[in-house]
Amino acid sequence: MHILFDEAGKLLTGRLLSEAESSLQVELESGKRVKVKAANALLRFEKPAPSQLMPAATALAETMELELAYEFAPEDEFGFADLAHEYFSDKAGITEQVAALLCLQGAPHYFRRAGKGRYKKAPADILAQALAAIEKKKQVQAQIEAWAAELAGGSCPAPVRQQLYKLLFRPDKNAPEYKAVVEAARTSHTAPLTLLQNAGAISSAYQFHWQRFLFDQFPKGTGFPPLQAPVIADELPLAPVQAFSIDDSQTTEIDDALSLQGLGSGSVTLGIHIAAPGLAVAPEGPIDQVARTRLSTVYMPGHKLTMLPDEVVQAYTLMAGRDCPAVSLYVSFDEATLAVTGSRTALERVPIALNLRHDQLDTLITEAWLAGEAPTTDVPTEIAALQPSLGFLFRLALHLKAQREVVRGKPENFTRPDYTFRLEGVSGDEPQGDERVVIGTRQRGAPLDLMVAEAMILANSTWGSWLADCGVPGIYRSQASLQPGVKVRMGTKAQPHAGIGVKSYAWSTSPLRRYVDLVNQWQIIACARHGKTAALAAPFKPKDANLFSIISAFDAAYTAYNGFQNGMERYWTLQYLRQEGITELTATLIKDNLVRADTLPLVLPVLGAEGLPRGAHVRVKLGEIDDITLDIHGTVTERLDLPVDDVGETAGDDTEEEEALAAPLALAIDVSETEGESAAQPPQTPGPAGD
Repeated sequence: MHILFDEAGKLLTGRLLSEAESSLQVELESGKRVKVKAANALLRFEKPAPSQLMPAATALAETMELELAYEFAPEDEFGFADLAHEYFSDKAGITEQVAALLCLQGAPHYFRRAGKGRYKKAPADILAQALAAIEKKKQVQAQIEAWAAELAGGSCPAPVRQQLYKLLFRPDKNAPEYKAVVEAARTSHTAPLTLLQNAGAISSAYQFHWQRFLFDQFPKGTGFPPLQAPVIADELPLAPVQAFSIDDSQTTEIDDALSLQGLGSGSVTLGIHIAAPGLAVAPEGPIDQVARTRLSTVYMPGHKLTMLPDEVVQAYTLMAGRDCPAVSLYVSFDEATLAVTGSRTALERVPIALNLRHDQLDTLITEAWLAGEAPTTDVPTEIAALQPSLGFLFRLALHLKAQREVVRGKPENFTRPDYTFRLEGVSGDEPQGDERVVIGTRQRGAPLDLMVAEAMILANSTWGSWLADCGVPGIYRSQASLQPGVKVRMGTKAQPHAGIGVKSYAWSTSPLRRYVDLVNQWQIIACARHGKTAALAAPFKPKDANLFSIISAFDAAYTAYNGFQNGMERYWTLQYLRQEGITELTATLIKDNLVRADTLPLVLPVLGAEGLPRGAHVRVKLGEIDDITLDIHGTVTERLDLPVDDVGETAGDDTEEEEALAAPLALAIDVSETEGESAAQPPQTPGPAGD
């Protein structure tokens, strides 16, 4: 006697050895003996043999027409033998009965299980829906296979091209476009990115990086809603100063300006004047909502995305020839010793006399010129008149820097220059990626840069401490120590910033460019108006959850923006190598196999640096450039300096950041599925102490 039984949904056959009240002993064809529940036994038979039954029944089941079986099946609950008698004949044998069982078991959309070997017809409307879904799935699979074939053949289907950035960086793994890419990559033994490049999905490397950034950070586009800058309602007094700003020629968001009073009197007052959108823009208002969404201006060579629309910026920017609303910090110094004798904050209108552009003046306003040791014939008359003020500001900046270096425990190192990027032939509002690029240098710590940087640090640290004294929370940047791995953090408490060498530091000097500065400005304005009772009137109260939300959002956005900026600067540096025909360069080893070019803003991995110490000076032959991954490798061909026993810290302490700059593009697509400031400048010019 043989038996057919159901074991966890799988049909098995065997020879019946013995039978108890609720169980059976069965010997399988393999010789293994198993215990089977009596309720799981579906059919007992003598012939044919199990080895012949299942192949014959399977072949017969494949010939059964499901639509006909559904029509012949009883309306009420039935067994598989009932269907066999209705479909084949009333004399249906064992083979026909097992074939009917296989048919029923393999068509759950037609027949629902009602027990072991028992079934019931699915309702007609449910069946129609199931059949439609099956047909759709077949069509989708056919589409996936067709798209995969196109991709493998070097052509990119339009739906895949439209989903390019989502597929690579934020894919829906159930989407047919994603499955097509994975399938094509698997069958062609090609990496997904290479596959899409070969298929023409990426026609412009520059647009690839730009559109990828927009997809990630500006999915709704970069345009602004219609906004009108609110008028400042306060009756602000006119400051008795003539202020001037110092920025580069591309700056339209002029946040800060400086003034001096009392020069030659023994007591000099430095005025640090910050544009005051906070006097008009209200928290939770329409402009605030835009600023809080963007959080910062985004900079890149040849283009930028401002935090605020231009019409709003122009209403509050410190434009020369206007009396501009400002939050001013006045700090008094002993002219001889440069000791601080007092400070105060004022809300006022400040006459802006000049907008100086350091990229036009750095070669003229030198240390020698400031000391009166260089001729002034090449310096414009209105700027030459500022020589005494600029000379004092430079002297003061050196003094303030030296004081901070005492606190931080070691001098700031400005030995490497900042690089500037200028694109020639930009047509339209933004670059296209094929423009000629000019890379220049600007030495950090140049006189004009140092004046503004130290003034902004003074303002940010003074206002940060003042907020704490008034019991008003702010957004601070702090660093516990200069030990490797101790990073700058943002928080709501006034804590020391070891990297800068101040007891507290709250970004407050760029409210047109950074949202945290605008938030801090609101808090500073409350202190200026209410003093020690400002905590009751300030927009943000102690332990305000909104502040923590802003910090989290800003930190993420600012990191993403700077990462994109670094990527774009690397893109244009690679274009410069190609443009100038540079195939080798000299560089300094900064860590293991990572080198920094001597005269370009380029960090890259190299071969042949094994055994060389940090700081070794080498010649590197460059390999191929990949504009999509922004990857380039090199090979060390020669060591240019004499070996030394100890190079100390000559390579600098910022290799972690530079390793990130040298890293290739990271994709979100699962390749395992295939086989194959200065304080005065925008973020592209880092500020003192790396902040």
